[in-house]
Amino acid sequence: MARNDTRPLSPHLQIYKLPPTALMSVLHRGTGVVISIGTLFLVWILASAAAGPESYATTHAIVSSWFGWLVLFGFTFALYAHFCNGIRHLIWDMGYGFDISQANKGAMASLIAAVALTVLTWLVAFAA
Repeated sequence: MARNDTRPLSPHLQIYKLPPTALMSVLHRGTGVVISIGTLFLVWILASAAAGPESYATTHAIVSSWFGWLVLFGFTFALYAHFCNGIRHLIWDMGYGFDISQANKGAMASLIAAVALTVLTWLVAFAA
């Protein structure tokens, strides 16, 4: 029996396309890590504010830089993505949405909701 050497030996990520539910599972774990790191970032901001004006001035300079805005934007997205995916899991806990098409639609809906809520939050923040 001849072996076809052009086929991969296993479904590598470059070849195999993960379904939306699997991507959201990875995103959920990743956003949990980002939220943990972001919480430390927020504690640092509060601690510097408590330490006095000089300490807070340094922190404010970092947070108000382009990198600080990027970190805050990412933290906001992580919060909303984790929240929306958690709601999707609550719906599953109630016994709904297990059909593959419904599960994929729910995954995409939670991702779209997270992006929309992130953009809306930042639009409101800049408008204020």
